[in-house]
Amino acid sequence: MSAQAPMTRWQVFPDGAALADQAAAMILDAARAAITARGVFHVVLAGGNTPKDAYERLRECGANWAKWQIYFGDERCLPRGDPERNDTMARRAWLDHIRIPPVNVHPIPAEQGAEKGAERYVEILRRVPEFDLVLLGLGVDGHTASLFPGRQERLGMSDADVIAVSTAPKPPPERVSLSATRLSRAQRVLYMVGGESKRAAVKSWRAGADIPPQHITPTLGIDVYVDRAAWPEA
Repeated sequence: MSAQAPMTRWQVFPDGAALADQAAAMILDAARAAITARGVFHVVLAGGNTPKDAYERLRECGANWAKWQIYFGDERCLPRGDPERNDTMARRAWLDHIRIPPVNVHPIPAEQGAEKGAERYVEILRRVPEFDLVLLGLGVDGHTASLFPGRQERLGMSDADVIAVSTAPKPPPERVSLSATRLSRAQRVLYMVGGESKRAAVKSWRAGADIPPQHITPTLGIDVYVDRAAWPEA
């Protein structure tokens, strides 16, 4: 999907605080719609500082947390509770502060290693034909989740739902990631991109570069929330 296709909606915010506010509002709106329609909200969380700011806002919001089912887009192969894990960040910023049943949070068992962790998460995801919302970030090199540019074998329609990554170009090298195919099986995807260091990656994406976000194609399209610092046309 081209960055200029109508299914990719770009929205620029004056700063990271405004971006986080609107992202939290959008997540809550998606949750209400899904719970009204189907009685449950299936959401995939991202790691990174920009999503973290949105998560901190969510812990202050009243929501029917018992109806939320929470998954993760990728995870580093580190011990449970390691501060560099995405699920640790999400718990500290948000999940430990709300009354969500522990069984509703589905971390990737990456502490078991990339191969075993991927196999186990495939089984967990079998009960979820489609996510309601996937949250993602964008790396300075254009990667998203743990899908890195230049590794097209992990971006095809025949890929497994969950991928074992053994040679990530940034530490740690071992990770577990949902594939582009699995991330695409969603109603909507929201990217949260902040900071001047992301400007080149945003510019490449908008110019149509073949980076992983181009391969993620949810049903209702992609929303990209960018702060002014990351916007290449500022």
